[in-house]
Amino acid sequence: MQFKSIIAAAAIALAATTGGAQAAPEKSKLTLGVGGKPLLYYLPLTIAEQKGYFKEQGLDVSINDFGGGSKALQALLGGSVEAVTGAYEHTIRMQQKGQDIQAVIELGRFPGIVLAVKKSHEGKVKTAADLKGMKIGVTAPGSSTNFFVNYLIAKAGGDPKASAFIGVGGGAGGVAAIEKGEIDAISHLDPVISKLQVDNSVFILADSRTEAGTKAIFGGSNPAAVLYLKGDFIKDNPQTVQALVNAFSKALKWLETAKPEDVVATVPEAYYLGDKPLYMQAVKNSMETYSKTGIIPQAGMESAYGMLAKFDDDLAKAKIDLSKTFTDRFVKAAR
Repeated sequence: MQFKSIIAAAAIALAATTGGAQAAPEKSKLTLGVGGKPLLYYLPLTIAEQKGYFKEQGLDVSINDFGGGSKALQALLGGSVEAVTGAYEHTIRMQQKGQDIQAVIELGRFPGIVLAVKKSHEGKVKTAADLKGMKIGVTAPGSSTNFFVNYLIAKAGGDPKASAFIGVGGGAGGVAAIEKGEIDAISHLDPVISKLQVDNSVFILADSRTEAGTKAIFGGSNPAAVLYLKGDFIKDNPQTVQALVNAFSKALKWLETAKPEDVVATVPEAYYLGDKPLYMQAVKNSMETYSKTGIIPQAGMESAYGMLAKFDDDLAKAKIDLSKTFTDRFVKAAR
């Protein structure tokens, strides 16, 4: 009997460390923040929600959609959400500010962000540095879309502070802002970018929706959306974090073999921006961006830090321990 008890105890311990029959989440009900849920940048979140993967893991997840990634981060720091699907770069910037924020799964391996300029500026704007004095739309100031264009301007020899950044949100607001002439350029994601392309309202200056485009911009891979949480929450609620990662890992696995038609049939119709064929094309444009492993490679972390350091002198001088920005233990257990 004693031997059987030992075997049973060992089995329970093993189950608690795997993505399958794990221990129950310490916190089954939680709120997750996101900055622009309909954007294809966050498609794995919608898949996990619509496919019921959170519920399968014993989680009751409420999703709070903010106007941009920086606002979702603020909600996490303020305590109104327990987890965020947002840009990996935030974990680096928060370490500089003394905040322990850690990513636990990579959702996007390429940013998928595009810098597009209003057609009327074609011939005048040849590099991002030429955006000096112009109004640039981003999902929200301080978000990944803002970081992206800051980097491009600095890389081209310009000063990001010489441009004005206007928050247009994560939905159709960006399209309207271009059409009304409220902004001169936009750093945004699909389906917004595809809509502007179909309308012939913009020309593309930089495109990170593909591996080739990302390499042309950054010289290599550059992690995009991740699931990140406070270090204390991860420490105190490891089974809850594992359950979240299990759900997102299953969503990524589904996306590996899903066709654009499958994605379109799964997401809410409100995501289509009133044009289902357009959304289908946007999905096709973005399918390459999603993570295949859920793990951020070291080169990707270094690339993200290099991007931020290019336009942020304080961050460039700071001592950043990239090993504290991401842990792969939950992804490895899930897979």
